[in-house]
Amino acid sequence: MRLLQSLRKYTLLCVTGCCLAACSPGRGLTPVPVYDPMQYRLGTDDEVRLMTYGQDQLTSDFRIDSAGNIDVPLLGNVHASGLTTRELGQSLTASLRQKAILRDAKIAVQVTAYRLISVIGEVEHPGQYAYQPGMTLLSAVAAAGGFTYRSWERYAYTIRQQGGSTVTGLLYPQNFVKPGDVIKVYERHF
Repeated sequence: MRLLQSLRKYTLLCVTGCCLAACSPGRGLTPVPVYDPMQYRLGTDDEVRLMTYGQDQLTSDFRIDSAGNIDVPLLGNVHASGLTTRELGQSLTASLRQKAILRDAKIAVQVTAYRLISVIGEVEHPGQYAYQPGMTLLSAVAAAGGFTYRSWERYAYTIRQQGGSTVTGLLYPQNFVKPGDVIKVYERHF
């Protein structure tokens, strides 16, 4: 008799667990590709400072436009989207030398403002926030005022631009956020 009661309880617990798991938000989604903040690539709406050593008049700030370009004096439109800061600096240096504008051009590029991230759903203050290098899902939620009492805190739904296409999936609290990510914190149903 005891064995039968134990078996019924176990079966009830298994069925309840399966039902609750089926109700969890985002089930069926896979994690988004891992983002390495050390491999940052420039993109639309990033702001960069071009520092030309020995030529202070050529040092200036630029915003990357929707076509992925910056308009540099003496060089015109220069493609920047998809490049690292080092690659952009090397490209600009080569262009200045090639056009014989500067013989010994040395340009360093620094990101002064990153693309925004969007945090929506069950956070205290949904909206757009400035990306910070090394930002994780948990720090992005903290920037948005933290979780609400109804938040699903195990993972969030994310829309991310990856290599010219849009990917969707799950982002876990310790995962790095990528500039431009749209993050939705789910509502807990139980």
